Amino acid sequence: MNVKLLVTIPQLLCGLAVILIVLFQSGKSEGLSGAIGGVADSFLAKNKAKTMDAKLARATKWVGAVFLLLTLALLIMG
Repeated sequence: MNVKLLVTIPQLLCGLAVILIVLFQSGKSEGLSGAIGGVADSFLAKNKAKTMDAKLARATKWVGAVFLLLTLALLIMG
């Protein structure tokens, strides 16, 4: 098999994964109401890292980094 094909297939899968992960994230529509209200609930702010949105944001960063590395590898091969 061609080496480019072995890198292109995981890159395609990473691209689709990034799209799906971003679509599953909820919108960050705090806007002006979040700026006026401030952070009143400190208990919920402390546990924010354990929410599903935080996990999806972390997954977006990692899958995006892998996608970037695969893209750079294809650029170097090309």
